[in-house]
Amino acid sequence: MPHLIRENLFISNIVDAAEILQTTTTTTVPHNITHILSVLSSASISFFSEWRSSFSVSVKEISKLHVSDVPTAAKSALSPDKLLYSLEYAGEDFKLVRMAVPLRDTESENLLDYLQVCVDFIERSRKEGSVLVHCFAGVSRSAAVITAYLMKSENLSLEDALASLKQSCEFVCPNDGFLEQLKMFEEMGFKVDQSSLVYKRFRLKILGENHFSGSRIDSSKLGADPGMPVETSSEVGEATKVENNRSPAYRCKKCRRIVALQEHVVDHIPGEGETSFGWHKRKSGNPFNKSNESECSSIFIEPLRWMKDVEEGALEGKLSCAHCDARLGYFNWAGIQCSCGSWITPAFQLHKSRVDISPV
Repeated sequence: MPHLIRENLFISNIVDAAEILQTTTTTTVPHNITHILSVLSSASISFFSEWRSSFSVSVKEISKLHVSDVPTAAKSALSPDKLLYSLEYAGEDFKLVRMAVPLRDTESENLLDYLQVCVDFIERSRKEGSVLVHCFAGVSRSAAVITAYLMKSENLSLEDALASLKQSCEFVCPNDGFLEQLKMFEEMGFKVDQSSLVYKRFRLKILGENHFSGSRIDSSKLGADPGMPVETSSEVGEATKVENNRSPAYRCKKCRRIVALQEHVVDHIPGEGETSFGWHKRKSGNPFNKSNESECSSIFIEPLRWMKDVEEGALEGKLSCAHCDARLGYFNWAGIQCSCGSWITPAFQLHKSRVDISPV
C-alpha cells in the first residue's frame, strides 16, 4: 500500500505501481493517483512497459510521447537511454502520466544528474493531481528522489529531510552512494550546479570509474569544445555566447585557438597532497615541496571533445592542439602530480607555458 509522505505525494514499490496501472477509472485508483515516477533499472523499465502494454489498448495508444508537455528541465534529458515520458491509458476515461528514470540501486550509480528533472516532475504532478514515486522495493531509489524533493521544497538538510521521510515510511534507506550525492545536492544549494567544483569532481569521478571498468567514454559525456564556433541562431546559442564572453579563455600560444574556458578548470589546493578520488588513490610524492613557495605550473581541466586520445579510450597520453597539433599538456586517468605537490586524479593537464589567458 502506498505511504503518504506529503499531501498528494506517495512512495511505494513496483507491485503497488503495477496495480495502479491496471485500474480502469480514477475512482478505483488508490488515493486518486494521477502521476507515477518509476525509478527502475533499464531492464525493469522495458519489462514493465511491455507488461503494461499487454492488457489494455494497443501499444500505439498506450504510450504517446508529448515533448511539448515535458517540463523544461526534462527536455534536454529526453532520449531512449535516459527518460521515458508518456501518457498511460488504463481505461477509456482514465489518463495516467508516467515518467521512468533508468537507475540501478548501486552505490556507483549516477543519481545526481537525474535529481532536478525528478524534483520538477514531482512538483508539477502535485499541482495537477497526486503522484506516486516508486522503485522496485520502495526502499532506496525512490527514497533518495523524495528526500531530494523534500530538501529543495522545504529547505531541509539531508539529515532532516531523511528523518522526516522516515516518520512516514520507516523502512526507507537510500544506499551510501546516493546519500553522498544528496549531500552534494545540499552543498550546491539544492540544485545541480554544473559549474560548481563539487559537481565537476563528481563528474570526473563517474567518468574515471567508467573508464577503469572498461566502458568506452561516450563523446557526449565530454565537455563541449570551446574552440568550435558558437551557434547564435537560437536562444541557447546566444546564452552560451554571452556566458563565454564573460569567461577568461585559455588559448594555444602557437595558433591562438581556444582550448578551454575558466569554467572548465578544476581547481585544487596547492600542496594539498592526496586529492585523488576514492577509486584510485596514490600518495603525493615530494615531502620537501613547500606549497607556499611553489606556484602551480599547470592548470587542470575537465576532459573536452577536442581531446581525441581521451575519446578513443587511452589511459594516458599527450594533449595536443586540435588546430596546429602543438603539445599543450598531458592526461592520465590514474592521475598526475602537480608541481605544487598535489595529486590530481583523473588529470587533464595544460602547461601554463603552452597557453595564454585572454578574453574570449
